[in-house]
Amino acid sequence: MNNDYLSNIYKDFFGDENTLTLKEETEQILTHHPEEWNEKIEQLLIDDESKELLKKILSYVKQYKTRVKKHYLSFHIVLETNNLEVRDSVISLLSEIFSYYQYVSHSVKQDISFYHFDKIDDLRDVFSKSSIITFKDLKGLDLKDDAYKKVLFHILEENMMQHQLLFLCGTKEEISQFFITDFSFQEKYFPFKICSKDPDVQDIYQEILQITDEDSSFDDDFKVKILDYISETFPKTDLEYLVYRENLCREISFYHRIPELEKEKSLDEIFEELNELVGLKKVKDTLHELVDFISLRDKDKDLKMNAINLHMVFLGNPGTGKTTVARILSSILYQLGYIKQNKLIEVTDKDLVAEYVGQTSPKTMAVIEKALGGILFIDEAYSLASKGNSNTYNDEAIATLIKAMEDYRDRLVVIFAGYTKEMQDFLDSNSGIVSRIGYTMEFDDYNEDELVQIFLGFMKKSGFVVKEDAILRLREIIQEYQGMKNFGNARFVRSVYEKTIIKHAKNTRDKKRKDILRTITKEDISVEGIQK
Repeated sequence: MNNDYLSNIYKDFFGDENTLTLKEETEQILTHHPEEWNEKIEQLLIDDESKELLKKILSYVKQYKTRVKKHYLSFHIVLETNNLEVRDSVISLLSEIFSYYQYVSHSVKQDISFYHFDKIDDLRDVFSKSSIITFKDLKGLDLKDDAYKKVLFHILEENMMQHQLLFLCGTKEEISQFFITDFSFQEKYFPFKICSKDPDVQDIYQEILQITDEDSSFDDDFKVKILDYISETFPKTDLEYLVYRENLCREISFYHRIPELEKEKSLDEIFEELNELVGLKKVKDTLHELVDFISLRDKDKDLKMNAINLHMVFLGNPGTGKTTVARILSSILYQLGYIKQNKLIEVTDKDLVAEYVGQTSPKTMAVIEKALGGILFIDEAYSLASKGNSNTYNDEAIATLIKAMEDYRDRLVVIFAGYTKEMQDFLDSNSGIVSRIGYTMEFDDYNEDELVQIFLGFMKKSGFVVKEDAILRLREIIQEYQGMKNFGNARFVRSVYEKTIIKHAKNTRDKKRKDILRTITKEDISVEGIQK
């Protein structure tokens, strides 16, 4: 929602800031106003705009009670947060304020979790009996059918103008997904948004000490170690704050220790991991050349070299290592400082394209925002190609991606991946994507020797020894399956490995000797259940 829209709402309903103060005679009436409310608002872990909104709501409700304001507003609030403490604190505070000023007819609260609320028609009863209603667990709507969602929005429209305080709670992505069904609904009924913010390192540090050091028994060295750990790990974590805090408090309180910092791999270690992969010579060469180019550019900033375009296309059949290499690439680019987080967001067309008009762009944008600072890996990207005469939803997804590739080129790397032929057809039909691609990498099918090597690698990591007759049987199976249309390369070998372990366990059920238990024979090699 844009700030201008909120600003207009404030002016229409709250008036100018100068008019938000109560008249002198009105202040004398409300002698029981708890002054700590403003203080509590300031302490909330929400952004400054949200704090101002809460203060304005408080002021409006206060003035309505004394008839300074005569127009009743139904406050429908989007609470955008993944921090349950922030959510509960905001709801509790506003509920207290509304009850104190009798702004709602009664103080009956009702929480609606879409994971558990199955009888949608009961929502009418909830509206008739409750004045403070919280809608949460929005992901639960993904489990509901279209009929449920249609009835939900119909009942909401019927009841939204009652004298009630409503909260719609979730992450930015969940909120966006909720309103995809009806964007006008948000503008009409949920114009007020409160957003949480992440605590900074000092906030977390002080809170951790408050929770864990009740007896002030920690010495200064230990406290410094806690602060160092938080400074190093929190900015990079993908964990929700409460989970992060709980994990750290448990380590400190119960085990009296600080978790060991995960050692970041050096560039040499990352390339060692890459070089250990079987095959992929062309891909490895390309990555080495890319790093050499980036290093040269970074060593001499005065060189007149074009900006590096890191958007890529990965061409290859299933099981040829595309996703594995993308993860390694994420580590390389993070180590070189070209992405701020070592993260890879993997999606397919189903995560980008919606079912109804107007839904695809926000759905795609939500994925893009999640990937900012890292790599967005779109597997089977050729599925985004328009099917039939036209597919406006797919076209909308591609248009959104193309714009993001340009707008966020310093904050995002996009990789389109898929079968060579299908991807080539897709790229040939879309000059907008092709013009933004900096690198194309071809992942060749593995040959028989490479597939055997991959199989033996799986077995070695698990502690097994493979006899020669088993390797010969494996070769026969590879030759039999390799010509199939959808042969899975390393993915196929992984399946054979898993089936073989299961069969080996069955074959050695009555055995106890460790050398037998650890040896894979011809009789163990299995393709049971693997489709040709």
